[in-house]
Amino acid sequence: MKIAVRRKVRRHADFEEEYNSALNEYAAGGGEIALGRAYELGRRALGEQKSLVEMASLHHRAMLGLVRGAKSEKRLVELLQASTEFHAECMSPYEMAHRGFQDAVKALRQLNETLEEEIKRIAYAVHDEAGQLLVAVHLALADVASELPVPQQAKFARIRELLNEVEKHLRRYSHELRPTILDDLGWIPAIRFLADGISKRAELPIHIESNVSERLSGTVETTLYRIVQEALTNAAKHAQASNVWIRAWKENLVLCCSIRDNGRGFDSDGTDATANRKGLGLIAMRERISAIGGTLQIHSNPGSGTELSLRIPLEGEHVNSNRAGG
Repeated sequence: MKIAVRRKVRRHADFEEEYNSALNEYAAGGGEIALGRAYELGRRALGEQKSLVEMASLHHRAMLGLVRGAKSEKRLVELLQASTEFHAECMSPYEMAHRGFQDAVKALRQLNETLEEEIKRIAYAVHDEAGQLLVAVHLALADVASELPVPQQAKFARIRELLNEVEKHLRRYSHELRPTILDDLGWIPAIRFLADGISKRAELPIHIESNVSERLSGTVETTLYRIVQEALTNAAKHAQASNVWIRAWKENLVLCCSIRDNGRGFDSDGTDATANRKGLGLIAMRERISAIGGTLQIHSNPGSGTELSLRIPLEGEHVNSNRAGG
């Protein structure tokens, strides 16, 4: 550990020396070649994950060393101008990376919206079209059964029972794919509906506490619903939990949500690197929350349960005048 720290400090010192050298070269009239070094240093800093604060601090120190030797006010102005140009060129890789990130987030948001539209279409098809087919099957069976002797009619009654079970399952799948309550009443009632179904099927008590009343934008409500849905599915299938707690509250203009279970937990530090279903589910959660400008933190250790903490800024376009209830 000490060796790694010393190497990191040494690399930082080497980088700062190169930065100082390149800045001094440009300020001395190095021209485009020296400015090209600024760009390459910026790319290197980005690759080494140096923060903007680190770079600003490093530039400030380099600039102070540069202007200290100024012999006149005119030279001081020239050095400050050169320093500004050098720093701007060094920061250009950060700007391009930021624009690329914004484009990626926009594309991800559009992809999620497209997927939700497709899910909605499938859910309605399952509910309406499959439901109509089942009604037709029930009617056809009734016609056939009416012409049969009573003993055979009992067998048809068993078939009707099985069809009723199929209809019940299809209705549940349709509601969980895209519950109409999410669009009509909001994410809190939709989560209560979802939790009630999972709780009954998995015999898993799910406790919900919320003091959030206003409706949010459709994109934000859908994101919250999908993340809670994935978290509850993981808790029911993988966590071996005996209780789950969901809390939602506001801190000024930030919506906070916590999903916690008392299950077996896992190594959260290594989850994103795994290729199992649970790992991919958590990656999808991060991508969804990132697409709407929120953050997701996962706290878990083997044997100590899991907690997912969400924070979403409530900007003006996220909130509308409807009420969520719940």
